[in-house]
Parts: sequence; C-alpha cells; structure tokens
Amino acid sequence: MSESPRNEAPVAGPSFYAQPKFLSRPRLREWWTVLHPPYTMLHLSLVTIGACLVGPVNAVRLAVTLVAFFLAVGVGAHSLDELHGRPLKSSMPTWQLVTASCVGVGGAVVLGIVGMFLVSPYLGAFIVVGVLIAVGYNLELFHGRLHSTAVLVLGWGAFPVLTSYFAQHAKLGVSSLFAAAFGALITLIQQQLSSPARDLRRRTASVQGTIVRSDGTTVAISERTILQPLERALRTLCWAGVAMALALAYLQFRH
Repeated sequence: MSESPRNEAPVAGPSFYAQPKFLSRPRLREWWTVLHPPYTMLHLSLVTIGACLVGPVNAVRLAVTLVAFFLAVGVGAHSLDELHGRPLKSSMPTWQLVTASCVGVGGAVVLGIVGMFLVSPYLGAFIVVGVLIAVGYNLELFHGRLHSTAVLVLGWGAFPVLTSYFAQHAKLGVSSLFAAAFGALITLIQQQLSSPARDLRRRTASVQGTIVRSDGTTVAISERTILQPLERALRTLCWAGVAMALALAYLQFRH
C-alpha cells in the first residue's frame, strides 16, 4: 500500500520569503528578497540581546546600534552578496546594488565613528572587524578564505552581541561572552538549516525517492516534503530570537 503525494504546487523562488504577494511592485519584491527579512530580524535580535544583558541600557545607543547593524548587514552585506554572483537571480541593475552596499556599509561606519567619540575610541576596532566581515565574506576576498562557516557563525552571531554590549558599557563582561556563544550557536543552527534548503531551491532540478515505513506503507519523497521541515524550523528559529530579545528589552525598560 502506498500513500499518494498531495497535488502540491512546485516549489518556486530562491527562498521561502522571496517575492511576497503583499508587495504589489516587482522591484519592491526583489528588494524584500535581497534584504533577507527573517535573517536580518534574527541578526537584529542578537544585537538587542547583547545590549540588554545588563543594565542600565541607554535607549538611544541601542537604537543607533540597531540602525548601524541594519545598514551594515541588512542592506550592505546582503546587497554585496547579491552583487557577487546573483544567487537570488534578481534583475536589479548593478549600480543599485553597488549604491545600496556603499550606503549600507558606509552609513554603519559613520555611526560607528560617532560612537567612538560618545562611547569609547576602542569602538574603532569593532568598526574595522565589522567592515572586514561584511565585505570580505560576501565578496569572498582573499581567495575565499573569509567565506567560511566559522566567519559566518562568529561574524553574524557572536560579533553583534559583543559589539552592542560594548556600545552600551564601553567594556566586555563575562555575560557578554556567554551571550556571544549563544549568538554563534543560533547562527550555526540557522546555517545548518538554510544551506540544504537553499541547495534544494537554487540548485536542484528534481527529487525522487520513496520512504518505506515499518508497516509496509510507502510515501513519495518530493522537494517540498524535504523543504517544509527545514523552512518551518528556520521560521521558528528567527521568531525565537525575537522573543528572547523582547524579553530582555522588557526587563530593562519596564520601569
């Protein structure tokens, strides 16, 4: 006995959040896809977690740090990633991606320089590392040596936690190191889930196979049956980061 697969629409788009229907204009849909909203949201959650680990928390510094990371990663790094090889197969002109990259990374640097005067000159070290990660990883500089899982996990997971903590307190504490480890691990989970999902969506022509259950029934394997648990887990992971960030922010600003 076999279980027939449901009549499923073919999987479309380079990611589960690509080309959302609530945006009417095709160009806006492309920009939405390039900005990777779920992953940007998770990244900004880590920024918030780092800033809100211990009090007091300066709301202005937190807001500026969030804007800086949104510009650097959400806009700049993601635009560089699309510029390098067009993995999302967007039709946006190169000049738009270059402009977005420069505005994103450049804007973050400007905010960081302001922070050097208001917080600590040592914030300059975080600026240098941040630019190196954003540009080096996405453009695969130095023969791709920076385009690695280790750089992704540390740069996208641990680095925002440490930077936002330092931006608040002008120093690093033991709690920030443990929180940075949390950021690295949650980013590693995201990478472990998104890599096979991305491979299925962008580099797979067809999937064939059958699951034989212990009772003798069979279930056909399709691209969608493999993708669904991966992408549901990714959605859950991103919202889990938001929940933790909101919980810590509430604790700091409830009075």
